[in-house]
Order: sequence, then C-alpha cells, then structure tokens
Amino acid sequence: MGSSKIQQLQARHTDSKRQVIDLLIADESSMHCQLLKAAFRYRSSFRVVASAVSRQEIIDAMNSRNVDIALINETLQEGPLTGFGVLSELHSLFPKTRVIAMLKAAHEDLVIDAFRAGVKGVFCDAEPLHVICKCISAVREGQIWANSSQLSAVLDAFAGASPLRLANSQESARRLTKREKDVVRLVVEGYTNRQAAEKLGLTEHTVSNYLFRTYEKLGISSRVELVLYALKSPQPRSSHVDSDCQELFPQFLAT
Repeated sequence: MGSSKIQQLQARHTDSKRQVIDLLIADESSMHCQLLKAAFRYRSSFRVVASAVSRQEIIDAMNSRNVDIALINETLQEGPLTGFGVLSELHSLFPKTRVIAMLKAAHEDLVIDAFRAGVKGVFCDAEPLHVICKCISAVREGQIWANSSQLSAVLDAFAGASPLRLANSQESARRLTKREKDVVRLVVEGYTNRQAAEKLGLTEHTVSNYLFRTYEKLGISSRVELVLYALKSPQPRSSHVDSDCQELFPQFLAT
C-alpha cells in the first residue's frame, strides 16, 4: 500500500474520531446525571466525559477535561435557577466549549436570560432524546438551537435590553415591603407566579406586580437575576428574620 493511501486512511480515522462529541452534564442530582448519561450510552456520536451537580464541580471538570458541549440544567444542587449563575462564567472562561441550557419549561424570560448569558441552544427536559441529540449536533456545528418564537423573543430583548446585571446595594433590598419579600422568598424556592399566588392567597396578577416592583427597586429585570442577586447577597444572621427566610435569602430578606 502506497504512503499516500496510508495517509488518506489515517486522515479518515482522525476525522472519524473527531466526530465524537465530548459532553459534560450538569444537573441537580447525581441520579439525574446518570440517567442522561445512560441515555447517551448507545449513541456512538456522543461521549459523556464528566458530570456535575454544583458550580464548583462544573468548573473543576472543565479545567481537567476537554469538553465540546456543556449541558447545564437551570437547577443545580444549590437550588432553583442556580444553573444560570454558571452560564456566563463558562462562556468567559471556556470560550471553545459551547453551552446548552436545559430548562424545565421554555418560559420566554428564561430563554432570553440563557442566551444573554452566552448559551448556543436551549431545550426542555421533557423533550425526547433524538431531539436533544439534534440540538447537540447542531450546536457543535456552530448553529443556534431555538425555535422561531424563542429566537424572535431573544432578538426583541437584545434590541432593547441592557446586559445581565446584579444589583449590590443592601439599601435597595431594605426598600422592599414585607409582601414583596414574601413573594421573593417563594420565587427563590422555585415557585411559579401562580403557585406563589395560591400560597399567599393573592391573584397571579398581583404577584406579577409585586415582582415588577421588586425588579425596579433592585435594578434587575427577571426572576433569574433575582435568584442570582439572592445567592450573591451577604449572609449575616439576624434574630429578627424567620429562620426559613434566612436559609433562602439571609441578608436580602432582613427587616
């Protein structure tokens, strides 16, 4: 066999190896990670090289392995929507790795915040595996994965919105009323507006109004930013605050 033929075969073998997409899976529990990893086991084009349940585990895995695509669930071990806190960090620290957000439901505000943080695609947990595989393959090839209505919402938001930001002023947090704090506490727990309304004996419209007023006082624009604000707030203890509230929002909910 001639040397040129051998080189062609080697090139094909190298290309074949490159077609395997190395994945990192980050979810709220090890069991969820293992279930998704098992689903990819019989897909020869994908290889799960790491799994994680927290921000630190994600960063450690990214630093120690080559990852083509990082699948980050909106919820990590730290709580609801905490996956969003990692997205922009991955985009900045590991620019060669493309990030996909896994959402429990494709609410428009969550989709917008995900793309604002630098993801290249979004899909819902409930979607079948073959759709997830198409999403990963498309993103690996440099495409954006989102449906037309999601893309339209993202483009509209990017045209008129400021970048993701986090307020830092404790004074702003102290301006919240007790009822606004009640709503915020439930949002941080992962309640939807409707669930929070049922819990507090309010209408869904009233809860939405409380949230909008909270956003204005804190200088933020979405429930994702609200949760990230809570996570980044100082954590001193106060005897004047309900213990359950302190667990969730220590300084933010202090009276």
